Amino acid sequence: MTDICETLENMNRALAGIAFPTGCSINHVAAHWTPNSGDKTVLQHGDVCKIDFGTHVNGRIIDSAWTVHFDPTFDPLAAAVKEATNTGIAAAGIDARLCDIGAAVQEVMESHEVEIGGKTFPVKHSIGPYQIHAGKSVPIVKGGESTRMEEGELYAIETFGSTGKGYVREDLECSHYMKNFDVGHIPLRLPKAKSLLSFINKNFDTLAFCRRWIDRAGEEKYLLALRNLCDVGIVQPYPPLCDIKGCYTAQYEHTLILKPTGKEILSRGDDY
Repeated sequence: MTDICETLENMNRALAGIAFPTGCSINHVAAHWTPNSGDKTVLQHGDVCKIDFGTHVNGRIIDSAWTVHFDPTFDPLAAAVKEATNTGIAAAGIDARLCDIGAAVQEVMESHEVEIGGKTFPVKHSIGPYQIHAGKSVPIVKGGESTRMEEGELYAIETFGSTGKGYVREDLECSHYMKNFDVGHIPLRLPKAKSLLSFINKNFDTLAFCRRWIDRAGEEKYLLALRNLCDVGIVQPYPPLCDIKGCYTAQYEHTLILKPTGKEILSRGDDY
């Protein structure tokens, strides 16, 4: 998994800028997992892996995600989530209400089912505090806010489907972190915490980062300092979001901008 992430991230660095750590969450882990240094996890034939990455230019972020699997058993799960995301994209537009988009997405997602090992599972519309998006967020379930989309706005349409319970909790070792936008000055007693904060400000500012990137820069023995920054509220940890063990989750996501004459899907190129 480390090789996958570093290959993608190195290309991202060469072409533009990295907006946040590459998510490569496997099976019941829905989001916010990337290997920490030394993690030897290897992608297997029976895995369902969500590749979630972002590119930024001058702080403007384009976010995209898709699901990688090798066993055709999981084709229906991936198809359900892809169709749900495409439904959300189709429903998006100037004056479209966010709650209507969410309802359309949920209806499509929950019309699918998956057979695994002779047992049939409904595709649950997975709900959780997923990505870190600025501004209005598109609810992926019915009953959301009735705010309307407006011209010039940028949206990430992101859906998750699950063969489990359909809701997530924080679990496993944390790898994703982000500085809090609106935290004021907080005095730090630990010299190492001060120097780590200075490093974060210089290298990441308010963009999300992971422990691999701190290691890559040559920083050592910083975990206590990082915990200190989290404890006082300067840095927010984003642990992996997990459904129940033994289930499978899939994700698809695109970023679009609303123009006067239509919408442009910024993350969909010829190769997607």
